[in-house]
Amino acid sequence: MAEIRPEPLTAAAFAPFGDLLEVAGAPDRLINQGLCGRFHDRARLDFDGGRAGISLFDAQPRELPYRLEMVERHPLGSQAFLPMTQHPFLVIVAEGHDAAPGRIRAFLTAPGQGINLHRGIWHGVLTPLHAPGLFAVVDRIGEGQNLEEYWLPEPVTVRD
Repeated sequence: MAEIRPEPLTAAAFAPFGDLLEVAGAPDRLINQGLCGRFHDRARLDFDGGRAGISLFDAQPRELPYRLEMVERHPLGSQAFLPMTQHPFLVIVAEGHDAAPGRIRAFLTAPGQGINLHRGIWHGVLTPLHAPGLFAVVDRIGEGQNLEEYWLPEPVTVRD
């Protein structure tokens, strides 16, 4: 069984897979009488038909080591995960856009970080490491088959 270790989640490391959503650096502009920093347009939402929707997910926490057996992707739309707590969570992605995923990578978020997975990126399921596993999820709502699953021929273990 292959083993990997999670990397810290940075914008540069995650760029091939999606957008890092975090408050970092100076805001793009101040709004609300100068009392609120706006970090503007931080995710590339990309939908083929349908519309953007916001759903709430309540996922059971997982533990490390974590056994990854399946990845999925959404060919018709991007998918953003915005944690509703300050707990870190595990983000698993795979390189490549072919019918089978390429090299598996894992990232560990810092408190306050969210992600937006680009359309068609192979990724693991939502993997909070602490309860509650509450997330706001922005993704495509509409007709069509927007979920593909791939069961790995050999599981991958993510170790801390």
